Amino acid sequence: MGTAQLHDRRTAGKRLLSLFSAAAVTFAASVAFVTGAAPAAADPIEQCTSTVGAIVAVDFGPFGGGVVRGCDTTPTTGFELLRDGGFTTEGTQHDGPGFICRIGNSAFNAGKQYPTPAKEACVLTPQANAYWSYWIASPGQASWSYSPLGAMSRTPKAGDVDAWVFGATSVGGATGRPTFTPDDVRAKGGTPDPSETPTDGPSVPVGKIDVPAAARWVTQQLHDGSHVVDEGSETPNYFLTTEAAYALAAAGGKSPTLDKVVARLAARTGEYAYAAGPEEAPDATAAARLALVAAITEGDPRDFGGHDLLGDLKKNVCRSGPAPGCTAKGDFAGVSYGDGQALAVLALLRGGVVPPADTVTRLTQLVCEDGSVTSILIGPGENCDGDPMTTGLVALVLDEAGGHDATVAKSVAYLKKAQLRSGAFAAFNGSTVGSVPATAWAAQALRALGQVRAADTAVWWLSREQLAEGGFGSDEGAEEGGLYATAPAVLAGSNTDLVTLTTKVPEPTKPPTTPPTTPPTTTPPPPGDGPNLRKGVAYLTSPANLRQGRFYLADGSTTRADFGLTIDGAFALAATGHDNDALRTVVDFLDRGGKDGEARTVHDWTNVGSAQAVGGSMGKAALLAQAVERDPRDFGGKDLIAGLADAVCTARSPLPDRSCADKGAYTYAMSVFGQSLGVIAQVRAGETKAAEAPIGYLAGLQHTSSGAWPSLVPPTGDADVDSTAMAAMALDVVPGDAHAAAVDKALAWIASKQLKDGGFPGASGTSVNSAALAVQGLSLDAEKYGKQIGKARKFLASQQNADGGFNVAEEGQRGSNVRASTQAVGGATGISFGVLTRSLDGTTPIPLPSSSTAPVIVTPGDSAGGGGIVNADGPGGGGSLASTGSQALGLAGAAAALVLAGWGAVVATRHRRTTVGGDL
Repeated sequence: MGTAQLHDRRTAGKRLLSLFSAAAVTFAASVAFVTGAAPAAADPIEQCTSTVGAIVAVDFGPFGGGVVRGCDTTPTTGFELLRDGGFTTEGTQHDGPGFICRIGNSAFNAGKQYPTPAKEACVLTPQANAYWSYWIASPGQASWSYSPLGAMSRTPKAGDVDAWVFGATSVGGATGRPTFTPDDVRAKGGTPDPSETPTDGPSVPVGKIDVPAAARWVTQQLHDGSHVVDEGSETPNYFLTTEAAYALAAAGGKSPTLDKVVARLAARTGEYAYAAGPEEAPDATAAARLALVAAITEGDPRDFGGHDLLGDLKKNVCRSGPAPGCTAKGDFAGVSYGDGQALAVLALLRGGVVPPADTVTRLTQLVCEDGSVTSILIGPGENCDGDPMTTGLVALVLDEAGGHDATVAKSVAYLKKAQLRSGAFAAFNGSTVGSVPATAWAAQALRALGQVRAADTAVWWLSREQLAEGGFGSDEGAEEGGLYATAPAVLAGSNTDLVTLTTKVPEPTKPPTTPPTTPPTTTPPPPGDGPNLRKGVAYLTSPANLRQGRFYLADGSTTRADFGLTIDGAFALAATGHDNDALRTVVDFLDRGGKDGEARTVHDWTNVGSAQAVGGSMGKAALLAQAVERDPRDFGGKDLIAGLADAVCTARSPLPDRSCADKGAYTYAMSVFGQSLGVIAQVRAGETKAAEAPIGYLAGLQHTSSGAWPSLVPPTGDADVDSTAMAAMALDVVPGDAHAAAVDKALAWIASKQLKDGGFPGASGTSVNSAALAVQGLSLDAEKYGKQIGKARKFLASQQNADGGFNVAEEGQRGSNVRASTQAVGGATGISFGVLTRSLDGTTPIPLPSSSTAPVIVTPGDSAGGGGIVNADGPGGGGSLASTGSQALGLAGAAAALVLAGWGAVVATRHRRTTVGGDL
């Protein structure tokens, strides 16, 4: 993630400029290539309120205009909100109408669309330094979030605000954030009526959590009564064991069971917190958790399991950063997340040790503009998007540290505003689904900080989520309990928190006046350690998804094939072998010149043999040919291997030509993913010598300190799980051991990024795509990383739905997504693209359905002058905004990741597409 560069507001004579990025890639609903199609009439702005409709705002500042906003009282998708809000759009010739390349509105310059053809031809996918990006804000949210979904996949809710801005950004939205706020463009200025806010509104009885029942459930999760083990194994999980200790202490104070748990943790302190050795710096988060266990149970954190936990924490604080193990000055060495930093500070405070000032300052640097606190230990100035759970913990710790009243008050205000009308808190900004851990942590903080009514409302919601056996699931309506959710819920139900929890004063509890309600029935994940791949394949090959058994449609179209996604699906089928006839059918369609409903073949997508040949796309198509034992030198009538050789750049192309990122890059391969696909294809074809420059360029992109790879080419300084896994697979297939150390370092970095639930962070949240690629990458050394692979496959299983498909991410909209499902099914096998092989011998292609209605052809207003906000339904409206007047064409680097992203697509692609995948 790059450094955020939020732009200052200028004086009133200048124009408003916003530099934006990736999420602009969205798929439109129109079928044909659209140029200036008339939009629907926008609904009057005043009809969109905090409970009805949604607002869309488009910033024409880079083109000499202002911010124009529109209203749609019944939006179905973000794209329809844009169109029905009064805006016209145009796509690209390569990607179709769904890639938003131009936007216009009659309220600015008589509806002329921007950028103009003189600035952007809209033939290939525009670069990420000069195209439209997509931002969203939910009701009550004071800052913009970089959309994890494209506009065609996102369903706006009542009171939402969308923003489209042209310009540049770094991957993940760290830079280029809108210079206007959501409140600036809301229909009513964005301030909800106080009677609508959840902490003042719901008149609900104060519910009670059945704490004794929860404690019994926690006890039942203990192996041998002393510790928690990972499901299906004998491996101790000491993280969850500390959670169990906190819950037991809150529920009943001193007890033989708690004593046994604490004794086990003390005996295994070295294993949990000092895995690198007793003389090395401890895992700061683990040491902090154990120190808190000691403090809570009246033990000595300076002599717990033979270790001085507090002394070791204090002497291992980063003096500068960024550096290995240190994001910034004041970090506890090795900590990557805000909760670890906060727990370490709290452990010192509870142990009577004054924390180094820099460690507390670092916590304040995690507080975002809206008062929320980011879960990631970001560097100063990076993009900040917080969540209620981390905010609750950090607010508690800063309050205990003292001297940060204003910051704590800001976080409390955020929590009150973020609380849903049900009383719950969502896992992340913009979600409307209640999260038990987030609600429990927020409730603890609100009660401790004097917001009793809000805390009681949250606990009431938690009581409704308690399962019959006493535990809690993670999300609203969950049917299976988990310690990660149950432990903080017990603390919230016991009116305590980690700052004050102690066995000295047991908290008396009473049973609830009414039993917890039974949550809605949901389909459990498939049995076993990983996802059900047969069900996943059935979803991918269902007639509703795979058009006539031959291709997947581009989002929003009924005739246009998404060839990149189609090859993704073929990779998944090849990896599993569960439907080889379906795989044969797809491959034959691509190889024999099959055409979609717009008479396009796969090579209208690769552009092989033309001046616009796309290296990553050629590599991807060639790799499919190799995987199914077809000839990549004659696939679809084209020599893809020769095309790749011709596409190797000899030098960086001078601007405005963007064909070559640098010497050794493939033409128009502007992502690590695209570069990796080309390398694998050339090496598998026996062209290692011809691939020397691309291999050298790919290897040179690796961050030497961490072992990670960036997302985009040229690199922007970020580090990405997906791209690192793909690059590792590419270098692993290169003959010899020259890149063995680089691959090993990459795998270690990937493993270090695994989250507690087994997932991996991606641009869309805890991403199915990232977890799938991590499994493939780590499987290069399965013996070493077997535990991490197992956890990641369990995470993938948790994201599989009843229809066999997969969610895009753990957070956000629910529902199966074809692109995410292709990635999950193929990735869960752990088979590297470097060795993926599936024979089609003995297979039979599926006949074309005779009833098909669209058979596959198989063949060889007003001009807005200032920088103010203008309504699309008429003049005036909104508040006045100053602007800068500069045009955003200068950020080199982030480029057409959509066209280049591979089977799983890079981070930028995930933002610039309707889902986590790309159109490579």
